[in-house]
Amino acid sequence: MKNQYNTNHNILHYSSFYMILTLLFLELILRINIFKSIQFSFIYTILFSISCGFLLSFLSRLFHKQANQVIYGIFLLIICLYFCSQILYYDFFKVFLTIYSIAHGGQVAEFWQDILSLIIHNIFWIILCFLPLLLYILYERKYMILKRLNDRAVIVHLGSTLLSFLVGYGLLYIPSQSLNKPIDIYCEKTINELTVNQLGLMSACRLDIQSFLFGKEDSIEIETQPVIEEKKEIVYDSQTMAIDFERLMNDTKNKTIKNMHQYFQKIQPTQKNQYTGMFKDYNVILLTCEGFSPYAINKELTPTLYKLKNEGFVFQNFYTPLWHVSTSDGEYVALQGLIPKSGVWSFEASSYNALPFTLGRQFQKLGYTTKAYHNHSYTYYGRNKSHPNLGYDFKAVGHGLNMKKQWPESDLEMMEKTVDDYIHDEHFHTYYMTVSGHTNYTFTGNSMAAKNRQFVDHLNYSDLAKGYLATQIELDRALEYLVNRLEKEGIADKTVIAMSADHYPYGLPIKNYNELAGHSLDQDFELYKNEFIIWSASMKKPIVVDKYGSSLDILPTLSNLLGLSYDSRLLMGTDLLSDSEPLVIFENRSFITDKVMYNSKTQKTTWLQSEDIEYLKRMNAIVKQKFNYSQKILDNNYYKYIQ
Repeated sequence: MKNQYNTNHNILHYSSFYMILTLLFLELILRINIFKSIQFSFIYTILFSISCGFLLSFLSRLFHKQANQVIYGIFLLIICLYFCSQILYYDFFKVFLTIYSIAHGGQVAEFWQDILSLIIHNIFWIILCFLPLLLYILYERKYMILKRLNDRAVIVHLGSTLLSFLVGYGLLYIPSQSLNKPIDIYCEKTINELTVNQLGLMSACRLDIQSFLFGKEDSIEIETQPVIEEKKEIVYDSQTMAIDFERLMNDTKNKTIKNMHQYFQKIQPTQKNQYTGMFKDYNVILLTCEGFSPYAINKELTPTLYKLKNEGFVFQNFYTPLWHVSTSDGEYVALQGLIPKSGVWSFEASSYNALPFTLGRQFQKLGYTTKAYHNHSYTYYGRNKSHPNLGYDFKAVGHGLNMKKQWPESDLEMMEKTVDDYIHDEHFHTYYMTVSGHTNYTFTGNSMAAKNRQFVDHLNYSDLAKGYLATQIELDRALEYLVNRLEKEGIADKTVIAMSADHYPYGLPIKNYNELAGHSLDQDFELYKNEFIIWSASMKKPIVVDKYGSSLDILPTLSNLLGLSYDSRLLMGTDLLSDSEPLVIFENRSFITDKVMYNSKTQKTTWLQSEDIEYLKRMNAIVKQKFNYSQKILDNNYYKYIQ
């Protein structure tokens, strides 16, 4: 007996509708799980899901029945697995998984305990994600006749694919009051929170695959006239280098490079200020601290952190946004002063580029000893390629640094084994990427939490919150050892220590993080508020800075303090001690200034001063340009043209 939906005469087969319903069901599951709401933009998700569903159904009906059933099942398996993986990945890293990361994801296997815990925690969502596949295997497959399509059905399927896609694509051009228009998001060809929220996961995935395979071409006309800051009265000299942009433009036939020369030439530079060269000729120790947080600073538990935070520069409105490749992107932003390119590992991708403005390269030219250390795998995130190119003699586990085998490794042990490498040199610059603060924060799954448990057991917090604080005690002990060694050598007053986080501790559930904060954190902005510590024993009193800033501003701020020669027009951050307009940029294009907080997810604008729509548009345009030209610097090895 034939099923009424599966007669060979039906040109729009039941299999098409099942595939479409599967995609829409999974998009809804993901949206409910991650975004907690459904917006008008879901219409794009519906139309693009219809297009994708028809196409996959067509591809699964090109052969005989048995082969088609297998192909259809494989498509369902891949789709269900992909949505499930994205939900799990976002729950852990708070960003979406890219094709590039999937292709380079073998190293994640060493965190199998965290992965197992993640699966158990999300078992309900996992079952929901695989429900369409289970229904197909147990029920639908028996009744879904997947014969080869006849010519008429082929035309209808392909026509439906094209029509639904064109309707969805056409709607992207409808005029919108949003600062981030759907068509602009579509043209960026990437997968991030904004793209998935506006267009759906499958569309974002297709754009990500397209970018991965073919690269990101310039899909929209790029303005050569930059949107710049308001002109200010010049008091100090500009923070620039003698770059002859006119000659550079005349010497190149590359339209992209010429456009970049024109853009950077017209950017208003920041000015030098009263703090320029304050630490000139000092030794410099820079740290990026894994999962560091302002709530790790406690006078009793972490006295050295407390000392460094309160006796140096005190940045009261500093943020550490979370970027796509978590720790690696966090390092990239801090060390290069550029916005990471979505869809790739920007740090590894920069391994063969000219990087004249990194502290390693700058101090290398000045004859300093320049070394970098990481107390985990030498090759993780491709650091064996990226960090030597920063200008460092780089050592990590597996290459010059032997550490006790445990997870995570000890920051204190790293300090004890490395300080003598450089502390007796006349001038040195050292960079550390720590690991003791890495998730997870259980006393059984984190060796640093277990090691320091005795110091937190008395606290009135949950075990996870206490476990997190215990890991930060290890960082504090490492800094204590470092400061003591500097003082013993008599060079603490000629050495500056600077440190920041790679990202907030996203491995700590928000309810436990709220415990440490003492209140429920706003998850759009406040969650990312953090510390940027700059300290030297030579400072007689703290210097308070209330200007809004972020990790993007670390390199130019330090370069100014250290009296280094750099061009402020060629970095995306700015010197926080200058009078430049403050700007904090987030991965999803949200931003904060001293006048406004703009949330791209909700399109909500919170004015900190009087409302000014033109100012809002101008700042949004600046944000867009910074993303655009950061990518171009990376893709085109731009700095080699201006050295």
